[in-house]
Amino acid sequence: MESQPRGGTRWKRFGLVMVPSVAATAAIGIAFAQGALAASFAVSGQQFKVTTEVLDGSGFTQYGAVDVRHDGERIPVAVSSFERATITGLCQSVVVPTPLGNISVKLTAGNGDRKVEAQNLFIDINNLDANATFTNIDIGVSADHTSKGTGPAQGDEYVPGSFAQQADRAVLRDVKQTAWATSAGTFKLPGLSLSLHRGKNECY
Repeated sequence: MESQPRGGTRWKRFGLVMVPSVAATAAIGIAFAQGALAASFAVSGQQFKVTTEVLDGSGFTQYGAVDVRHDGERIPVAVSSFERATITGLCQSVVVPTPLGNISVKLTAGNGDRKVEAQNLFIDINNLDANATFTNIDIGVSADHTSKGTGPAQGDEYVPGSFAQQADRAVLRDVKQTAWATSAGTFKLPGLSLSLHRGKNECY
């Protein structure tokens, strides 16, 4: 499948995460150890935490890749992408060290009937816990031949022919996750609220 470009808006500090399979994690770990992958863009030195009540996405694809931190450290990730997704009850938090001590930045959106909406959503996964349901899932597809979603984005570094999985639809409930980066073509956040807190005040 021809690579699709990521959307023009990159949301480095927040995002949602899909389920990284054991096989995908193993494949990217081997490639990382062999030095087969290179970073496509620099990420901050901090992960962020996200919780959601429900993430309902169509055109799901997942594959292994590598991010690079600002200091050059290479980080294996599982990238999950959706053609379209709606999210209910989004909370994202990151703890930022400052001269005044740790400051927690917390963002919430999409509560009640006002759901977050995203198109061409890409998520660089580190860890996730959730209850997931997939519709018409294919596990073990070549990353170069995915057909149900956007597939690998232009600029993403991955091993050609490596492990991927795809599904017509993926629904995750009670999501708790950490991630390095997220990007989207569009990301609509109704009821957006952002607050600062001294010390650690995270979503979970």
